[in-house]
Amino acid sequence: MLRLYMDVHIKAAITVGLRRRGMDVVTAQEDAGARLEDVVLLDRATALQRVLFSQDDDLLAIARERQATDGFFAGLIYGHQLAATVGKYVLDLEVVCQVLDPEEMANRIEYLPLG
Repeated sequence: MLRLYMDVHIKAAITVGLRRRGMDVVTAQEDAGARLEDVVLLDRATALQRVLFSQDDDLLAIARERQATDGFFAGLIYGHQLAATVGKYVLDLEVVCQVLDPEEMANRIEYLPLG
């Protein structure tokens, strides 16, 4: 099962919903990462062996660049802020965490919402 690292701007309701479902979630704020630059935040999630969930287009670009240059990261789950409701993100993140394992998620970007 995947362990998640929530980007700074993720709504607290998503984190709360995931925790209620038993998901292992750490927020950037809890990890004193609220002021980290995007590249450092992705590296921090990777160091903690957690997949980063973000709604930040800049982080998506950084992950794509790493894929293109064979750079390593633990994985990124990306969902645009306006693409789904809080409830949909909670359900979709739970599915991704239960279906994929850390090895499958390494250097991978998953897009939400799911179909």
